[in-house]
Amino acid sequence: MSAAHQMLRTARRTGRTLEVTVLEAGQFTSYSACGIPYLVSGEVDELDDLVARTPEQHRAAGIDLRTGQRVTRLDLDARVAEVEGGDDVAFDQVVVATGACPRMPQWTRLPDGAPVGGVRPASTLEDARAWAQELAPGERVVVAGGGYIGVEMVEAAVRRGLQVTLVTRSRVLSTFAPEVGAEVARGMREVGVEVVEHAAVTDLEVEDGRVAAVRLRERSVPTDHVVVALGVVPATDLLAHTDLLSERGTLRPDETGRVAPGVWAAGDCCEVRTRDGAWTYAPLGTHANKAGRALGDQVAGGDLTFPGVLGTAITRFAVGEVHLEVARTGILDHQVAAPVDPVTVVTRGTTASGYMPEAAPITIRVSADRVSRRLLSVEVAGGPGAGKRVDAAAAVLWLRGSVDDLAWMDLAYAPPVATAWEVLQIAARRVAELIDQPG
Repeated sequence: MSAAHQMLRTARRTGRTLEVTVLEAGQFTSYSACGIPYLVSGEVDELDDLVARTPEQHRAAGIDLRTGQRVTRLDLDARVAEVEGGDDVAFDQVVVATGACPRMPQWTRLPDGAPVGGVRPASTLEDARAWAQELAPGERVVVAGGGYIGVEMVEAAVRRGLQVTLVTRSRVLSTFAPEVGAEVARGMREVGVEVVEHAAVTDLEVEDGRVAAVRLRERSVPTDHVVVALGVVPATDLLAHTDLLSERGTLRPDETGRVAPGVWAAGDCCEVRTRDGAWTYAPLGTHANKAGRALGDQVAGGDLTFPGVLGTAITRFAVGEVHLEVARTGILDHQVAAPVDPVTVVTRGTTASGYMPEAAPITIRVSADRVSRRLLSVEVAGGPGAGKRVDAAAAVLWLRGSVDDLAWMDLAYAPPVATAWEVLQIAARRVAELIDQPG
């Protein structure tokens, strides 16, 4: 929808006439999937609070939005979108913004193909409504998956008064450094969550069509519900008959959003370029909105481009006395390749001056290249106010700055919100000092 609206804005500016038709498989548009855990937890009151624009608002803006229209195939030669159970729709230009689908293993379904009762992802507003209605205090829930959604749904379930077990195939928040993910796992255990790392759900025990337990390799865990948070796969089946998909099933648009003549794409169905030019799959709403806006501008004759990503992300786990914010930006350890020679330091401090009641622990991991001194990555874990510190590091990374730029830039200070030497800058300074050591 960001692409559709930008097309109309740019068309008005450039004097072009466009007919913009949007085919949407569901009934909702422009909603915050990232807000689903907070609706489930009760922090967000109503489902409608997550909706940024209703279908009626899109139509009032001049978009021919058709809900309940699932496109099953794009015939790029005939320039036709084939609609399940409906009339085909002709086009001159087509934008693929189909997003991604949650990974749903075979064990989530009964032998006849029907879904197992009590087992679902947290992907759509329909999922949000179901979880908000079904989860009851005192019940048991297993969250399968230790990524962002898994962590956030654990928080939601604990806040709702459920007994929670988290099962993850590797570590909690495995895309973070081990010391950062460990902070979150420790916080979960403090509030009574059973955290089972390096394990996977292999099957379910089902009674009368509803889950009764999950089976791990060595034991079973009784449960009333299972949240499936095992990541997503790009929803690109409508182009499976073409040669436009990468080996991982994604689309790879250029910086304008173009995939092929007359074919454009943005969002979670796509890979994006990092600032260093490498392809990566990073299905985040921030990227989708920006890429959609640039694409829409290009279709209507503008010149906006999508300049790439850093991998910046943030989440939190907050229950009772435990409040942990975690954030990261830059090149992950497993993405570092020669000729980069990373120097990494982990620094611990406080989010505010130690004598202030607001002061909370914070851990910061900074990595920079030994030769060029270029900043490579920053990861943060800490109490209230810790997470958004990553944005200062992201600004330095965006401008391809050095660890010295981060250490010496002018950041704000007041005792309730920072230390005189900002802890982020102390962390950067220590990396610089380690680089400077002889030998």
